[in-house]
Amino acid sequence: MAKKVPSPCIGICKFKVEGHCIGCGQTKKQKKKFKSLRSKKKREKLLRTVLGQQRLIGGRLRWERVYRRRCAKKGMPCPLDSMAE
Repeated sequence: MAKKVPSPCIGICKFKVEGHCIGCGQTKKQKKKFKSLRSKKKREKLLRTVLGQQRLIGGRLRWERVYRRRCAKKGMPCPLDSMAE
């Protein structure tokens, strides 16, 4: 069974950039929605949206490093490795 896609949240949660979190780039609405998604495809789709938002607001390289480390700590494959951008 494939493991679920971990949340893009990296535990900073300060919504200072036009309603986007300075840690992961999600809005509060996206964070809530991600938690309710059960389908791997739907979670990956939202993760792609967040990646696009990060390009606009900056901070993606730092986030990606922390997110990869978080996935490894949980023993999960990082979804960024299998996602074609």
